[in-house]
Amino acid sequence: MTPNHRTQELWREEYPFASHHLAVPAGRLHFVDEGPRSRHAVVCVHGNPTWSFYYRHAISELSKTRRVIAVDNIGCGLSDKPQDWPYRLAGHIENLTLLIDHLGLDQVDLIVHDWGGAIGLGWAGAHAARVGKLVVTNTGAFPSPHFPVRLRLCRLPGLGALMIRGGNAFAGLALSMAASRPLSPLARAGLLHPYGNWHDRIATHRFVQDIPFGPGDASWETLLQVEAGLKSLASKEMLLLWGPRDFVFNDTFLGEFKTRFPSAAVRRYDWANHYVFEDARAECLAELRTFLGSAST
Repeated sequence: MTPNHRTQELWREEYPFASHHLAVPAGRLHFVDEGPRSRHAVVCVHGNPTWSFYYRHAISELSKTRRVIAVDNIGCGLSDKPQDWPYRLAGHIENLTLLIDHLGLDQVDLIVHDWGGAIGLGWAGAHAARVGKLVVTNTGAFPSPHFPVRLRLCRLPGLGALMIRGGNAFAGLALSMAASRPLSPLARAGLLHPYGNWHDRIATHRFVQDIPFGPGDASWETLLQVEAGLKSLASKEMLLLWGPRDFVFNDTFLGEFKTRFPSAAVRRYDWANHYVFEDARAECLAELRTFLGSAST
């Protein structure tokens, strides 16, 4: 066995969690559910091209005192990867809603990243009475004119599929483009694990295709609904953890969140990129411990 093969197997050392599944209309939704049983839980929602593995250190740390749930969006991670599902923002929000309802959670503290922002905050805005605290990291939940040319190229018919599904350009390049510090071999193997072939890269492509640039895009109206729902969250405690070297969710997005949530606590790590939980792991974990604390029920 070569070292590379061994490394590909050993990523589970950093992700030793039991798998759970929920049947949703699109297929089996995978999630992890760690820590003491409680109807008040921390729910982690990832983006593209990551999966619940991105939250592995937060899960391990917080589950010492909190119930922690981390979902794999359909098409991602260890969830099913249907080839004929629409992969729209509204569908991902609905899947999260089904999971939270299935688990009978009375109150939810959210941690969101990347597309997980629009998905998680989309759920939160529609269920504000059940929302506790919010941890928002390198994401957006509102329209923005800032979309780099590199993302637009990935949406071009034919070329986008060839790059993302054929060459694994999104998940592969993110290992260097989304982190300022070199990722460990186990982190690299874990982040890439679910996306090994054309079939399994369906969501990494469809997420890019679904970015709502303007009124003509399929998820534009859904994004406007997510934005409108932010008003119902204005009184919630929010912690913003940000990596400003992110070439997509840069300080423009951070500034927008600060404007909409002026009471939010802000931690901006100058050296950190899009994968802020990788680049500033110790700092982020310390903030999460303090901010989220323990739940009594």
